[in-house]
Amino acid sequence: MGLSSCSHSKQDYTFVVCGDNRVAPEDTANDPSTTNTYQLNRMFDEISKLNPEPKFLIFNGDLVMGYCDGDTTRFEHELKEWVKLYKASSLSKTKIQLVALPGNHETCEKIGSGKIAVEANEKIFVRVMKDYIMNNNGPHATGLIPGTDSLMTDQSRLSYSFDFGGDHFVILDSDPVARESRVPNHWLNKDLASARKDGARHIFAFVHKPAFESHFPSETAMEEFKSNRDSLWACMEKYNSDVLFCSHFHVWDTLQPHKGKTWQIVVGNAGAPMVKDWLPYYYGFTIVKVSDKVDITSMGRDCDKDHYTAPSPDKLTMIRAHLIID
Repeated sequence: MGLSSCSHSKQDYTFVVCGDNRVAPEDTANDPSTTNTYQLNRMFDEISKLNPEPKFLIFNGDLVMGYCDGDTTRFEHELKEWVKLYKASSLSKTKIQLVALPGNHETCEKIGSGKIAVEANEKIFVRVMKDYIMNNNGPHATGLIPGTDSLMTDQSRLSYSFDFGGDHFVILDSDPVARESRVPNHWLNKDLASARKDGARHIFAFVHKPAFESHFPSETAMEEFKSNRDSLWACMEKYNSDVLFCSHFHVWDTLQPHKGKTWQIVVGNAGAPMVKDWLPYYYGFTIVKVSDKVDITSMGRDCDKDHYTAPSPDKLTMIRAHLIID
């Protein structure tokens, strides 16, 4: 798919975003893809039939279980099995461009009591998912040089940006090596400043881990490194970014930290196991209709809380939440 400059004429279009489809560790034995296969296949099928046809499906990380104890062959196999499911789906036969970014289950390993990003996993993700990475204009490794993002590994295809329809899309890796739960804010500030200079109508950012805890208790996300999180949010608001789409929490939820400014929207309900006391409790995907306004619709279907990989009882995926950003 060709990428247009922000300075070109504005287009009306739609895209879809979702995240977190991997299963729990105890449910991986009989599925080499380590995905919630029913939910993933149903989602691919339903998105392929949307009218108008979306331009993108952006998958916000945690595609597979990962955490393979350094077994890179197994991790690569999981990703390839995920890609195989996609290629076998009706979605792959459409013009909808799949865009995939990594979550902690793709870049990290469980080491001691922590979840530590490893370079081998980053390289495998870039290699296997190369057809679903839209650009290579992100930051490179700098090491601990003042005034940089202190990146230990090349992030040019894990955090990057592209333009479409007069709008600016930013993909961010929230778990780079030695910078877990942090994003490259020095690079991001330059990127968003350039987008605004070029006349971007909307700015959309996509990252796995949320900036804010939202309305639900969670495992640690970006609040673990508050100064980096606050710098991210200051940058998003400085350049009037519309939305930060994230997942990691297995729910759909919205939060606007400061009235009239950037929204955080959690889209982590694509099929990963949910915490029983989190509501609303449904699986689905999010449709974003883009014009001068941004119209966001959460599509969902009920699921069995005790048997989350079982087929959903709903024959239709219905509108569950709606938000318009002027």
